Amino acid sequence: MCSGDQFEVLERHTQWGLDLLDRYVKFVKERTEVEQAYAKQLRSLVKKYLPKRPAKDDPESKFSQQQSFVQILQEVNDFAGQRELVAENLSVRVCLELTKYSQEMKQERKMHFQEGRRAQQQLENGFKQLENSKRKFERDCREAEKAAQTAERLDQDINATKADVEKAKQQAHLRSHMAEESKNEYAAQLQRFNRDQAHFYFSQMPQIFDKLQDMDERRATRLGAGYGLLSEAELEVVPIIAKCLEGMKVAANAVDPKNDSQVLIELHKSGFARPGDVEFEDFSQPMNRAPSDSSLGTPSEGRPELRGPGRIRTKRWPFGKKNKTVVTEDFSHLPPEQQRKRLQQQLEERSRELQKEVDQREALKKMKDVYEKTPQMGDPASLEPQIAETLSNIERLKLDVQKYEAWLAEAESRVLSNRGDSLSRHTRPPDPPASAPPDSSSNSGSQDTKESSEEPPSEESQDTPIYTEFDEDFEEEPTSPIGHCVAIYHFEGSSEGTISMAEGEDLSLMEEDKGDGWTRVRRKEGGEGYVPTSYLRVTLN
Repeated sequence: MCSGDQFEVLERHTQWGLDLLDRYVKFVKERTEVEQAYAKQLRSLVKKYLPKRPAKDDPESKFSQQQSFVQILQEVNDFAGQRELVAENLSVRVCLELTKYSQEMKQERKMHFQEGRRAQQQLENGFKQLENSKRKFERDCREAEKAAQTAERLDQDINATKADVEKAKQQAHLRSHMAEESKNEYAAQLQRFNRDQAHFYFSQMPQIFDKLQDMDERRATRLGAGYGLLSEAELEVVPIIAKCLEGMKVAANAVDPKNDSQVLIELHKSGFARPGDVEFEDFSQPMNRAPSDSSLGTPSEGRPELRGPGRIRTKRWPFGKKNKTVVTEDFSHLPPEQQRKRLQQQLEERSRELQKEVDQREALKKMKDVYEKTPQMGDPASLEPQIAETLSNIERLKLDVQKYEAWLAEAESRVLSNRGDSLSRHTRPPDPPASAPPDSSSNSGSQDTKESSEEPPSEESQDTPIYTEFDEDFEEEPTSPIGHCVAIYHFEGSSEGTISMAEGEDLSLMEEDKGDGWTRVRRKEGGEGYVPTSYLRVTLN
């Protein structure tokens, strides 16, 4: 390349390249802002639709539909995190690094063009010096020629004195000498300029142009790499995003309508006994009529209620008018089954809190022992208030546990009573059992130490067939065992719904005891039915 206009072409091109680099950085910066805003909106959307109550306090969280929706929201939240990661990577690896690189390129470009302009200026100065020496040589030559002509004219003039002729000759000689010196100086300056000009065009400027070319190519290479970072930032999060999408798919497939129906049954199972049949009330005999036990209405005031011996008037709870509920500590305002569940939940929570306080007391005691053995670590007396507070909490929680245990025992007996009453009214009379279950006196010494829950039920409970709850309209048949159990007593299933089993027989557990004393099992040789829970040793999967 030559200097001049070509030097200006390079200047325009390198400036265009740096401007393009800055434009790309600005584009990526705005792209990161879009990603950050997108992620922020996704997180806000997830927060808006996430359940406000903790899962343990939200009955809806037990349904697979709700669990799947929450899982999808969490996957969307994770997806938003990946968009934030893309924005962060682009901001650091493209915006910050390329901005810094652009500044370095601008400084390098400035240095190269300053070097080129200095070389141009030096060449121009040398050319000016050459022109000056040339003009001086030309002027001295004219002066020398003029002086020589004057000396020759005086020498031929007969009127000129000898002194004038001699003076003119000396002046001509002086001018000739000066012209010779100017000639030598012009020749030297010309030689020096030609040498500098050759160095400028064949060495200096090509080197500067090579530096500019290398700089521009490095800038273009770095810009191309920056283009690649845009796709690399996306490719890095593709596996995680794929997992998020797969998680959404798994959540969608996890919706289980049958299980949700069973959860609904368990949540709202009341435990009330089923109402008896509506009896005929004979109003044709005023003196003998008696209201039915299961009549929907209530007897009018003053009307005598003639009842047979042992007859109890049952409440037809599905049709009763719902009064305003007064919440009580023992949850007696709830149906029996719901009361039992809530009391069981409260008892478990109090037990966990009690264990936590006990553990804390033990830790404080150990810390106190350490302080007593090593006083420089702390003052043992400083722990006394905490220990006292912990002991107070333990006593309070123990009372709460005892209180809830008593309430729970009462609620369970009420549930069993209701279910037994329902069984006696809604099943066919059972056949007498072939043999009664063994009592505690016939067991071995090891069986004497078993918990009272393993004592065999009474003969009436053996003959009473198991039943399903009134509210379990959505009952489903389990397809696989949920555990296994071993018969610890012989049982002869003689009533409808029961199944016989031999002592020591291995059975598959199909359905747990729901509080009525019966468990559904399957024999290895086939056949399913209910057996007394206290006759089994159960192991869940």
